[in-house]
Amino acid sequence: MGKRKISILGSTGSIGENTLRVIRRHLDEMQVWALTAHRNQERLLAQAQEFGPVFLGVSGADEISRQFARQLPQGTRAEAGAGALIEACKGADLVVLAVVGMAGLPAFEYCLRNGIAVAFATKEALVCGGRLARDLMDENKAPVLPVDSELSAIFQCLQGERREELETIWLTASGGPFRTASRQQIEQASVADALQHPNWSMGAKITVDCASMVNKGLEVMETRWLFDVPAGKIRVAVHPQSIIHSMVEFKDRAILAQLGSPDMKIPIAYALRYPHREPCGVQPLDLFSCGALTFEQPDPARFPCLQLAYRAIERDDYLQLVFNSANEVAVDLFLREKITFPGIYALIAAAMERFDGICIRRFDDIYAADGEIRAWCAENVPRSVLK
Repeated sequence: MGKRKISILGSTGSIGENTLRVIRRHLDEMQVWALTAHRNQERLLAQAQEFGPVFLGVSGADEISRQFARQLPQGTRAEAGAGALIEACKGADLVVLAVVGMAGLPAFEYCLRNGIAVAFATKEALVCGGRLARDLMDENKAPVLPVDSELSAIFQCLQGERREELETIWLTASGGPFRTASRQQIEQASVADALQHPNWSMGAKITVDCASMVNKGLEVMETRWLFDVPAGKIRVAVHPQSIIHSMVEFKDRAILAQLGSPDMKIPIAYALRYPHREPCGVQPLDLFSCGALTFEQPDPARFPCLQLAYRAIERDDYLQLVFNSANEVAVDLFLREKITFPGIYALIAAAMERFDGICIRRFDDIYAADGEIRAWCAENVPRSVLK
């Protein structure tokens, strides 16, 4: 049997880099088939020179520069533009989907339609795909293996269990940098403040999402569709230590939890090697020194975006798409210091009111609606949250 061909969409980001660290330990079994980046061509070339993929994609560029083309390893071809993400999926045995935001949905759709296994880290793609994506998963049976630490924990806890006996899924959340902050501190929070995650090292967008707890709201939506369970069975518990990555409660009130060091190589390795487990270069969790494990209810005053997320999913329609698209615009504005941190909530709430009842029947409708929502958000930022 030949090596398993792995394509990594978003290889220069945190998930992508950690995926390559795992693959380095298994080069006798895995081949890096394709790599893509949004714009970081320098890092992408360095990865290509080490792993020799057959394809490189630069999704955030209009064309491949001559200088970039001259530095390609022998046997590697390259392509620019959003279509490069789908091109990178072709011929792969497993696609690690780790691009930021809605941009990953077309590649996810392609993999589902063509029976290509996906190691899934781009939660926004499943959030926006919603019922259409879930139906494709059921129809084509393409394996979708979660890479997010929380979703991976749920996936692991459900192995060998009867789904009809599931009572509650408990998603844990660190609480981010503002777990104990006052309302005034949150209202005045700078970009640097929001990027100070206490436990995890991630990209800027997802770190801001953790600070607002939008990330946990997206995970509620992702959990609903990935495991096909009603949103009413999904609860969030703030767990500051980030040792328990999530839990599953059954009808007999037994709770299964997955614990481990806060290191993304654990869920990545499990997705790449499923159903096998092997060392992945992570330090063992020292149970005697990790201290007390505590849990808190999410504070709606500190994290109003989480309440918006539950509202977006409760009807099972596509208000979740509105939530995600508006958040991507809002986070970009915040990172560019155009709006205040509370402006993220304000813009999402305004968009959800404007697009309530949005009608989605096909994947093309999702892409069209996403563009319309983003355009509206860019033009309708509440004046009260402008800097």
